Amino acid sequence: MMKDLKTTNILLLIIAVPIIFYLLKTLSFIFVPLVFAMFIALLFLPLMRWLHRKKVPHPISILLVIAIMIGFIKLGSVFIHLTSKELISTGASFVAKAEIKLVHLIVAFEEFFGISRIEGEGVLEHYIPQINVISNLTLSLDFIRKLLSGSLTTLFFVILLISGSINFENVLNSTLFKVKHSSVKAFRKIEKDIIKFVFVKFLISLMTGVSFGLACWFFDVSFPIFWGLFAFVINFVQMIGSVISVVALSLFAFVEIDSATTLLIFSLVITGIQVLFGGVLEPIFMGKTFSVNVITILIMLMFWGYIWGIPGLIMSIPLTVFVKIILDQFPRYRPITNLLIGKSS
Repeated sequence: MMKDLKTTNILLLIIAVPIIFYLLKTLSFIFVPLVFAMFIALLFLPLMRWLHRKKVPHPISILLVIAIMIGFIKLGSVFIHLTSKELISTGASFVAKAEIKLVHLIVAFEEFFGISRIEGEGVLEHYIPQINVISNLTLSLDFIRKLLSGSLTTLFFVILLISGSINFENVLNSTLFKVKHSSVKAFRKIEKDIIKFVFVKFLISLMTGVSFGLACWFFDVSFPIFWGLFAFVINFVQMIGSVISVVALSLFAFVEIDSATTLLIFSLVITGIQVLFGGVLEPIFMGKTFSVNVITILIMLMFWGYIWGIPGLIMSIPLTVFVKIILDQFPRYRPITNLLIGKSS
């Protein structure tokens, strides 16, 4: 009888898991803002508890948290404004310089491989397809619409979470845990580790962004504010983000820097910045809490990237830590958590 019950449970699990993943992907417009909101709310819950101990009225506490979030949004908009102003001011001259250098590179490539084009046809017109302005404008407007909708939904969920309308601790207690102590312990562990992860990741990304901006300024590479902001944002994508920022900036610098030696030194400098902050300081600051092995990170990046796209790439590691903390509360799942951190059972 017990054997039949175990077999039935395994079959139900096999059926349920694909359905859950399908729903996560299909209803991403709900789950992505909800998960983002959960992580944001976790950052503010210690502040909410401190204000409660100081007997600050709950509505005022909520308004204070909302004001802090609006302040961060305002700060981000200031940087975006500075970046756009920088791009507009020097964009035309850069495009002309990039076109000349790209044409020379393509012509040299053609001569080396003996490639011929139709006589009278321009180099860029031959290799680069015509840009459909209307199509690109439609895609841009659609992206802005989705971003605005997702941001408002996230803000709505954050308000619900910090106000207590959605109590994550009670959800854990009523679904995964049957003992109040276990749910409180797991919730506090999740809160502590997620706050630590976000704080360290923000600090490392900020230092990386500032360093990239200073490197661009020192080597006279255009748009230092833009590249600093780009490095800061893309660094939140574990592993892949650091590679993208180095490769993208190196390719950009190829247009800006004429000397091959200077270009090589610049590329080595920004690579060294990423290695220092991402490969040395970040693991030191994180400690053993987030000692997830590289294979697990890559698998989680691919999985959550497939499910939720770019938001999935950003949240892949916090979600993995969240799952690990939950599984740690059940001794029978210890082999799975050991596998996540690359530890032998």
